[in-house]
Amino acid sequence: MALAKVGGYAAVGLAAMGSSMGTGIAGAAAIGAWKKCYQQDKPAPFLLLAMAGAPLSQTIYGMIMMILISGAAAKTPGMWPLYLAVGVFGGLAQMFSALFQGRAAAGGCNSFAETNQGFANDLMILGVVETCAIFALVFSIMVMA
Repeated sequence: MALAKVGGYAAVGLAAMGSSMGTGIAGAAAIGAWKKCYQQDKPAPFLLLAMAGAPLSQTIYGMIMMILISGAAAKTPGMWPLYLAVGVFGGLAQMFSALFQGRAAAGGCNSFAETNQGFANDLMILGVVETCAIFALVFSIMVMA
């Protein structure tokens, strides 16, 4: 039972690590982009905050995985290897999705601050990366069913 719970926490722990890395990368880019705007006496776009915060959703997906793994482990504790594997690999999928979403958001922050154009296109790319995290969540649910 303890190892099943380790799998549950691995899902949210790894996802949160990725979210912190992704938001840190995107946030640093947003701060740099705002600095450029201030230097050029341009208004600093508040919308960069949306891009910088995009990788946070993976932590929520990791939390959902943790809750589902804990519930499943309570019903079938003998399946602990499955729950451990789903938590670790699902958490890693969330981590990498958040990390690379942050990298993509950093590029979007730089682009939008310089041109004040393309915000919707930038968000679409972030959505594509987000889709990997959603797939990982859905597939983990399917594996445990």
